[in-house]
Amino acid sequence: MATFALIHGGGSTAWDWHLVVPPLERAGPHVVAVDLPIEDAGNGLDDYVRVVTAAIGDRQDVIVVGHSLGGFTAPLVCDAVRAVGLVYLAGMIPLPDESFVDWWSATGHDLESIDQDPAVSFFEGVPESLVKEANARERDQRGEWMSRVWPGDRHPTVATRAILATDDRFFPAPFMRRQIRDRLGIEPVEIAGGHYVQLTAPDAVASVLLDFAADIAAGRDA
Repeated sequence: MATFALIHGGGSTAWDWHLVVPPLERAGPHVVAVDLPIEDAGNGLDDYVRVVTAAIGDRQDVIVVGHSLGGFTAPLVCDAVRAVGLVYLAGMIPLPDESFVDWWSATGHDLESIDQDPAVSFFEGVPESLVKEANARERDQRGEWMSRVWPGDRHPTVATRAILATDDRFFPAPFMRRQIRDRLGIEPVEIAGGHYVQLTAPDAVASVLLDFAADIAAGRDA
């Protein structure tokens, strides 16, 4: 049985996944979602990986899912637990010798026109009640690691998918298509929704994840 390890984005918490977890668990897989230790600037990506791997424990057939900034942690977890799959959900896709700080210009995101209102750029389409709860749970994203190069020496050699949110106002769809094709050499799976698509279309997100797990189990996605 597959295990999904769900990694939240910057300044956030495992709560981001609370609507995706039930449909995943109803289908049978184990689900692990943790709060990364993001508020201590001294914690690095290796600390994030340790927290996730400790939560995974000895579970097998792990599929790691990283949302947004979680894309910097997810591939490192894949190597640490010998995962069978990796999913970027509206995710940042890092390259060796590239830092978080450099990612914005390296990908061309700095040329995009992004609305400065978080209610638009991050929470497009999210019900007001969920936006309020998300804001109440917001944490200070800190980390000296963000100015250092990403420590991975390659992209993990595991089955990989990337989910693109078509209404994302922070990582616009045309930008994300380019990033996914250029950095992964694959076509994205597209879901209607904004940057926090797991809050607006949790069943659709769960469906893509479950289909991916089924393909891996059947040997259709090597």
